[in-house]
Amino acid sequence: MENEASRPEPRAVRLDHRQVRVLAHPLRMRLLGALRVKGPSTATALAELLGTNTGATSYHLRQLAEVGLVVEDPDRGTRRQRWWQAAHDVTNWEPTDFDDDPDARAAIDWIQGDQVRHLAEHAEQWFAVQNEWSPAWRDAFGMGDIFMTVPPARLEALKAELWQVMERYRNEADPAEPGAEQVQLWLAAYPLPEEFQ
Repeated sequence: MENEASRPEPRAVRLDHRQVRVLAHPLRMRLLGALRVKGPSTATALAELLGTNTGATSYHLRQLAEVGLVVEDPDRGTRRQRWWQAAHDVTNWEPTDFDDDPDARAAIDWIQGDQVRHLAEHAEQWFAVQNEWSPAWRDAFGMGDIFMTVPPARLEALKAELWQVMERYRNEADPAEPGAEQVQLWLAAYPLPEEFQ
C-alpha cells in the first residue's frame, strides 16, 4: 500500500460568486463530477458517458474552465483533441458565503437541491440492484440517522471530525485491495421538522 505521507493532499477550492453561478447547471455539475471520478477525459468521451452531444459538452467545459473549475490536461492534449481534468478534488462553501448576492445564493440553493436529487437517484438505483450484491456489501451499504440537541458550534465540530475520519479512510484506501469498490459517502445534517419538536 502506498505510504500515507507520500499521498498528495486533496486539491480543494472554496467557491467564489462567479464559480457558484457557473457551476449551477445540470450538465456542468455532471461534467465536473465525471472528471473527478473518472479522471481526465475528452469532450467526446464525456458526451458519450453522459448521453449528450460533443458541442454542448465542449461549450460547458469551456465555461467551467473560465472560472478555474476544470483545466486542460497538458500531458494528454494534442492539436486535434483537448483533454480536460478537474482543477480540484473537493469543492467547499458555506451557504452564508453568498448572503450578500441573491444570484449566487439562488445558485447555491440549486446546487444543494441537485445534490439531494443525486442522492435520491443513487439510492433508487441501489434499491433496484441490491439483491445482486453479496451479503457483505448489502450490509455495508445503506444509511441511518440519529437525533440530538446541540448548538451550532458543536454541530460544526461534529461535522469537521466526521469529515476528517472520512478523509483518513479515503487516503488510506488501496484500490488494488481484493473486493474493493468505489463508494460514495454523504454527510448531511438538517433540523428536525417542527412537528417532531
